[in-house]
Amino acid sequence: GSGDASRAVADWRLAVWTLCSVLLPVLITAWCSFQRSRRQLLIRDIFRKSKHDWHYTDLFGQPSYCCVCAQHILRGAFCGCCGLRVSERCLKKADQRFLCKEIMMRGTGGAPSSMPHHWIRGNVPLCSCCMVCKQQCGTQPKLCDYRCVWCQYTVHDECMVDCLRTEDCTFGEFKDLIIPPYYLSIINQMRKEKRTNYEKVVPYCRKHWMPVIVLANTRSGNNMGETLLGEFKMLLNPVQVFDLSKIAPAKALQLCSLLPCNAVRVLVCGGDGTVGWVLDAIDEMKIKGQERYIPHVAILPLGTGNDLSNTLGWGAGYAGEVPVEQILRNVMEADGVKLDRWKVQVTNKGYYNLRKPKVFTMNNYFSIGPDALMALNFHAHREKTPSLFSSRIINKAVYFFYGTKDCLVQECKDLNRKVELELDGERIELPNLEGIIVLNIGYWGGGCRLWEGMGDEPYPLARHDDGLLEVVGVHGSFHCAQIQVKLANPVRLGQAHTVRLILKSSKMPMQVDGEPWAQGPCTVTITHKTHALMLYHSGEQTDDDASSLSE
Repeated sequence: GSGDASRAVADWRLAVWTLCSVLLPVLITAWCSFQRSRRQLLIRDIFRKSKHDWHYTDLFGQPSYCCVCAQHILRGAFCGCCGLRVSERCLKKADQRFLCKEIMMRGTGGAPSSMPHHWIRGNVPLCSCCMVCKQQCGTQPKLCDYRCVWCQYTVHDECMVDCLRTEDCTFGEFKDLIIPPYYLSIINQMRKEKRTNYEKVVPYCRKHWMPVIVLANTRSGNNMGETLLGEFKMLLNPVQVFDLSKIAPAKALQLCSLLPCNAVRVLVCGGDGTVGWVLDAIDEMKIKGQERYIPHVAILPLGTGNDLSNTLGWGAGYAGEVPVEQILRNVMEADGVKLDRWKVQVTNKGYYNLRKPKVFTMNNYFSIGPDALMALNFHAHREKTPSLFSSRIINKAVYFFYGTKDCLVQECKDLNRKVELELDGERIELPNLEGIIVLNIGYWGGGCRLWEGMGDEPYPLARHDDGLLEVVGVHGSFHCAQIQVKLANPVRLGQAHTVRLILKSSKMPMQVDGEPWAQGPCTVTITHKTHALMLYHSGEQTDDDASSLSE
């Protein structure tokens, strides 16, 4: 009997230990996950209420030290505006102790025309030099040296003297692009007093002041827009930097009305579609009578379709290879040019003209035929599975697939029998074609100079500011591919101020600036709409073969 009792006790003991060994890790894991979620809630709460632009990272890109406890940290929070870096446990202290960049000076009294440096200690950029002794800063493996969040000057701990703490900030290399906080506080005061004579306010009255407004589409170019937003906020006043996924261009551009006439420069970070969106908002400014505040537009090409940026010298696609500082220098040095914008009106046949015609604005090109078909197929698949289309190389591969597929089935053949073409009212006899492309700019199809072709034939000069459109024909997808690698010339149909195209029968693919659709019998009329003020950067165009080599 006693043996059975001891065996029962041993079994119970084993059961209890088994239960403990199973439950303990479960309880520890549950406790840890509860603490983690609680900690994340607290962090999120601090992020939401803070004046800093806090972001969390699992790994800093360079050796980093906490600005509160000075310990070396691998992960933690950083401010996208002033550059503070802090460990998770010191976040609350840092948020209370350190001020972020002020977009507008408060409670200064009077009309200040200057402000002192705003120094932040530690984590200075690599290869930065001390403004006092001109030696390299940030070389020691600890929290050391200072950086001004406005002028970006750096100073050694031992070189930091009291006069530097109170000295006026010059705003550094980009003083002509930055909107100073004291300027906005004066303008705000003047608006309350219903005064608009901003001409005497510093730096409005300064001759070379050309404030820049950055409009970034964070959905373009594999999240590159998100990174750029932070980098521009670090170098400029955060009030100048807008995320187009959160604020519409029309609202962001209202800042122009507080700045000097004909001096503002806008940098659009996105694809050609984003640029078109911004240019439409600028046209709205003209309608509202704000003509004198119209800015000049520069482009930082993200995403896939970047023919407009290529034409204006800003390259075929940005992947972080050029420092943000150099981009701002390029914007400062760029020359102003005009860009023709065109009205494309599509009137459906029949319906006794009861249906309203579709109206588009064109900056780049209009086409009917194989390239529009490729764009339509590409667009349909991107709508279904957008995650697959984050890389420019994948996008080009998909385009190639649809191009070769079209080669085999020839879906657009006998176009010359289905359409009539008029250039400036004159009927054009069409040869045997599969596609017609109407060009406003030099580049087409991701970096190909379509109007020039191989460059071995005489042809009139194509410009984007002469009020003329170039009209070319193609024999099919294979002919398009040959033109892209300079093995063939397009069929040059002519240049015109007005283009009229009549689709007599059947359904055909069409596109305006990469936006495709399937169109039944109709009349397409393309007429001049307006001019856009753009910025041209010399020496950055890339042909398709050069850009594909780099990829």
